[in-house]
Amino acid sequence: MPQYARHENPCGIVHFGVGGFHRAHQAMYVDRLLAATPSPPWSICGVGVLPGDARMRDALAPQDGLYTLTLKHPDGVVETSVIGSIVDYLFAPDDPEKVIETMAAPTTRIVSLTVTEGGYNISSSTGEFDLSAPDVAADLVPNAIPRTTFGLITEALRRRRARGIASFTVMSCDNIPGNGHMARRVFTAFAGAADPELAEWMDLHTAFPNSMVDRITPATPPGLADEVAARTGIADRWPVVAEPFTQWVLEDEFSAGRPAFEAVGVQMVADVAPYELMKLRLLNAGHQALCYFGHLLGHRLVDEAARDPLLEKLLRTYMQDEGRPTLAAVPGVDLDDYIDTLLERFANPAIGDTIARLCAESSDRIPQWLVPVIGERLDAGGSVACSAAVVAAWTRYAEGVDEQGEPIDIVDQRKDVLMPLAQASRTDPRAFVGVTDLFGDLADRADFMEPYTWALRSLRESGARDTLVALLGDS
Repeated sequence: MPQYARHENPCGIVHFGVGGFHRAHQAMYVDRLLAATPSPPWSICGVGVLPGDARMRDALAPQDGLYTLTLKHPDGVVETSVIGSIVDYLFAPDDPEKVIETMAAPTTRIVSLTVTEGGYNISSSTGEFDLSAPDVAADLVPNAIPRTTFGLITEALRRRRARGIASFTVMSCDNIPGNGHMARRVFTAFAGAADPELAEWMDLHTAFPNSMVDRITPATPPGLADEVAARTGIADRWPVVAEPFTQWVLEDEFSAGRPAFEAVGVQMVADVAPYELMKLRLLNAGHQALCYFGHLLGHRLVDEAARDPLLEKLLRTYMQDEGRPTLAAVPGVDLDDYIDTLLERFANPAIGDTIARLCAESSDRIPQWLVPVIGERLDAGGSVACSAAVVAAWTRYAEGVDEQGEPIDIVDQRKDVLMPLAQASRTDPRAFVGVTDLFGDLADRADFMEPYTWALRSLRESGARDTLVALLGDS
């Protein structure tokens, strides 16, 4: 159990989006900090906004915010610890005023976010913050009670400005290129629509640091709670499991002070971009290379797929020959070692990460992680054979039927549009990749369409395994 005084000070951090990743990552680092420093004012108040977040409230509230984090090593070693850094949890629909006043209090100095790529409310048609989204539009009505993350945070900043209190830092921890820039863009857009003077104040006084976060954290498997109880005697309503590896690279740019994150393993840097691109284009894009081919080959667990010799060769070839050439030097990182470590992490049999998790919400992921690699490689005159094959595998997967004729459960907010386009690509190869807000101009580039069309035809006529053999050579 945590040995530090958990409720001695007000929360210094308010976090939106308390899911598995936050609890395995940021909350774990803050737990380390609290354990190392007597009574620092940096404990976390979690906030849920969406209806589904009531589950986390119901799990954490009876446990006083405590939960277990289990780390599973490839050699079978298992570590379980109790994390105590979340000392309060507010479900915004229950009491939005309390959420706002908690953030408006001068003791709150950081508001952090793990709301997923889709939580930033960017219009798929314009690429800008969507002011017409129903919940956002409702929050922009004068004197409305806020119900979105944007409305709640902006109202708290408005009150701080009116009371002469310094702005808190808005710290994104989502897997988005330039996540701090994205957070600045969407929150100032919302504020500009509600109160232009507040938006100007935020632009001057609110810090939005960029960050790179990394720890493979699968959805909590059904048997984890029983396993933890049998091994430790602790009953946990919602335990978390993760790999041992963890990394957090954080831009040292804060409005009102920050914890000594560097004392607990966080890399505080002036520029996150090289680390961020390394992770997005090798790890995250690597997951996309693995998951669609993996599913079509019949794999359902990530480690099983990563140990398939053909998929291991696909991953290494993509990372070394296509992803890596788009990266600048990364200070303090040997990219050969980094790639070797990624392949070892993917193949960790103890984690139980699922192919389905990696395949979910592809329309948020592929455009962010893989399409930029393709564009840069094409502009440089380089090969995109593996990347094009991955996009083809997504197209084939998005048809919704596997190679055995069994249905595929597509989890994607745009599936109603994408599934018919994937099916239409059987006669028109441009149908799926012609969605410009996902793929840009790739459908008009012969240097992309040639390898993509070949891979798509091969997947349908010969299947995933023969396609990989033809692409890579039999390993």
